[in-house]
Amino acid sequence: MSSRIRTDFPRRVREVEHIWIPLSDGCRLAARIWLPEDAEEDPVPAVLEYLPYRKNDGTVIRDAKRQPYLAGHGYAAVRVDMRGTGESDGILQDEYTEQEQDDALELITWLAEQQWCTGAVGMWGISWGGFNALQVAAHRPPALKAIMTLCSTDDRYADDVHYRGGCVLALDMLHWASSMLTWNARPPDPRLAGEGWRQTWLERLEAASAWIEPWLTHQRRDDYWKQGSVCEDYGAIECPVYAVGGFADGYTNAVPRLLAGLSVPRKGLIGPWAHAFPDDASPGPSIGFLQECVRWFDHWLKGVENGVMEEPMLRVWMQESVEPRPSFELRPGRWVAEPAWPSPHIKAEQWELPGDGERALRAVQSTGTEAGAWTAEGQSADLATDQRPDDAHSIVYDFEPLEAPFEIAGLPSVALDLAVDRPQALLCVRLCEVFPDGTSALVTRGLLNLAHRETHEQPSRLEPGARYDVRVPLDMAAHSFPAGHRLRVAISPAYWPWAWPSPEEVTLTVFGGRLELPVRAPRAEDGDLPAFEESEHSAPLEIEEMEAGPQGRTIRRELATGLVEQVFDWDLGGSTRLLAIDLDTSDASHTVYSIVDRDPLSAAVRFRATSGMGRGEWSMRSQVTSSMTSDRESFHVETQLEVHEGGERIFSREWKFAIPRDHV
Repeated sequence: MSSRIRTDFPRRVREVEHIWIPLSDGCRLAARIWLPEDAEEDPVPAVLEYLPYRKNDGTVIRDAKRQPYLAGHGYAAVRVDMRGTGESDGILQDEYTEQEQDDALELITWLAEQQWCTGAVGMWGISWGGFNALQVAAHRPPALKAIMTLCSTDDRYADDVHYRGGCVLALDMLHWASSMLTWNARPPDPRLAGEGWRQTWLERLEAASAWIEPWLTHQRRDDYWKQGSVCEDYGAIECPVYAVGGFADGYTNAVPRLLAGLSVPRKGLIGPWAHAFPDDASPGPSIGFLQECVRWFDHWLKGVENGVMEEPMLRVWMQESVEPRPSFELRPGRWVAEPAWPSPHIKAEQWELPGDGERALRAVQSTGTEAGAWTAEGQSADLATDQRPDDAHSIVYDFEPLEAPFEIAGLPSVALDLAVDRPQALLCVRLCEVFPDGTSALVTRGLLNLAHRETHEQPSRLEPGARYDVRVPLDMAAHSFPAGHRLRVAISPAYWPWAWPSPEEVTLTVFGGRLELPVRAPRAEDGDLPAFEESEHSAPLEIEEMEAGPQGRTIRRELATGLVEQVFDWDLGGSTRLLAIDLDTSDASHTVYSIVDRDPLSAAVRFRATSGMGRGEWSMRSQVTSSMTSDRESFHVETQLEVHEGGERIFSREWKFAIPRDHV
């Protein structure tokens, strides 16, 4: 996506490349700060982004695009590496810990006390940074006046890379844990960390752990997941919240939940975007997101009356019908808005599933080949494609062709009367748009572990053959169906590699049900919404990119054995040289999801990744290989970390876990 590069800001900017921020326990956190040159004489509010992704060589390219822009508009943009990452002291034990939140509270106090700060602080961030912005806001630090949270969640169990609907999210569980292990094995940059950098590095390696162990141990929604899930008490958040998501990303459901659950001033924005900032996200159109950030923080941190809170509470990209493709540059649609959420303008309609009599289907384990990625990047052929191959392995209900255009906006669901022949089973329910030529485009979907049909905290086994009434929530959607097209509900007892398969082959019988839709009629005022400004960035960082390796998703099928493999090559950006600091960095990951039809216990994930950095004659490389399989009783995970400095292996460790299946 193109954007305008901006170097002329209202205030001249200076950058502090590296500064230590001391904590009460003696730990120092490493920060990078952009602020107006005259901020000591004319103080500004501070906006914190707080991440484990290494300010010096991890997020440095994207930071150069955005942080100076905030500073040039009168803010101290502060990018801090969390404890145990980058140049910061300490050990990173897990994601979203209480220690992480406590450290952030001290950071906010420190920022508010600086000479260049007015005492007002905001937080913003995407993904991890969006998570902890919400989590820190729930602690109510007095100086925190507003946050912007992107691609994040209010519920760590329901909406993250570990579980969906009580199902193990095979797509991301091992991949994400192993990726973090790979990245965290990088050392502090010797140029900034000083003489003790190597000792700090070795201490981190000795303390390294495979995070998948606690994630896979806690298969229910217990206290482990409730910690850091702000949905446990929305009332704990007392500062204004702006929540942003994209329909091609996995975290969109949090936006409507936050708008409905919070009582503070709040806004929501959902575009067609994948897991990326809206100023250069795919699918487009991108927007002037940095201008939107400045408007939000100007109002809440500076008291500027700029009309940002006079606008509708929720703004959504109403996606128009388009034939499915693995990637889009632009997603057709239009902006619509709601004054409040839940909206009084959206009506719930119930459509009985068509047809009489029961329908039965034995699970086809490879169902899910057209699912795409959960946290899609939008540029790596990772979006959902034509659904007909998965529809063929599902129980399908087709409604009559629409006589007139029809639009939905909200959270659909499907209620079912069903039975299964095993004590453990899962469902994937998809809502699709069927074109007159038969093309099937995914609109939204949902997963449900049927042992979690009543609660995620106390699952219970099924009685084979017994009938159950269940409701499957589907993901947030805003979609315009043209006249002549059909709505399709497709139901399957397998969805690999999103959901780890049930321990036995399952035959699902559906006796009937209904589709519950949030229907939204087009309104004239939608056409009066002000246009977003053109996307803008600060001057980009000077880099030199080497040739990248293969990217995207491929599928391989062995007809003789029934083996189906999906291969994801993610984050293969080749090698990048950061010219300003004479540093070479590289990352590559390769994941294979394999399964044999008729054999759910054949499911396997195999992961391999490398991460490296170097300057002059010095270099290092970390490598992680891992695998995840299961039998009827347990999950089996093996992980190996190797770290090389130059040509010498300086560290190696293996982890092996057998974790009992708990109603999964």
